[in-house]
Amino acid sequence: MTSRTHDRPKRLGAKLRAVRQHLGVSQTGMMRLLNINCCYTRISEFERGKRQPNILTILAYAKLADICMSDLVDDEAELKF
Repeated sequence: MTSRTHDRPKRLGAKLRAVRQHLGVSQTGMMRLLNINCCYTRISEFERGKRQPNILTILAYAKLADICMSDLVDDEAELKF
């Protein structure tokens, strides 16, 4: 059996932080906007690349920022607010 590595977006954390800053909210405020009910460090983990958000969370970020979800996960794409 071969091990296959999945390409993960390298810039996702920075883009998620940019979305939050664009919205002008704290990490706690972002948790509320995303309706995430977990530990308060989750947004920080996303932004630092320590944890990958699920697809629904990425979609929620995109909707809040009124951008395409693909712009968040595509390392070649630049965010345009």
